Amino acid sequence: MIWIKVYTTQGETLLAACDDEVLGKTFEEGELQLEVSKSFYGGEKVSCELFEEQLTVATIVNLVGKKVIEIAVGLGMVNENCIIEIDGVPHAQIAKMI
Repeated sequence: MIWIKVYTTQGETLLAACDDEVLGKTFEEGELQLEVSKSFYGGEKVSCELFEEQLTVATIVNLVGKKVIEIAVGLGMVNENCIIEIDGVPHAQIAKMI
């Protein structure tokens, strides 16, 4: 399962999504720190199919975890060269230009 939270403001739809196993954890590597907070990512637990639907309509996306990144790459929404890893956990962001 995947955790998602959708925010809508000023005509933008922001989707925060993460794999179930990383929610509530903090990852550090060197000077980088990634906090996968329940308040930002922990809206509702959804299936991969519902995550894909939300991913295609969002204008800004913040992704953490192997499963969510794999889906986004498979849909052609994230280039593998644009993924960073912090303590072995992949992270990517998407901004759709309209």
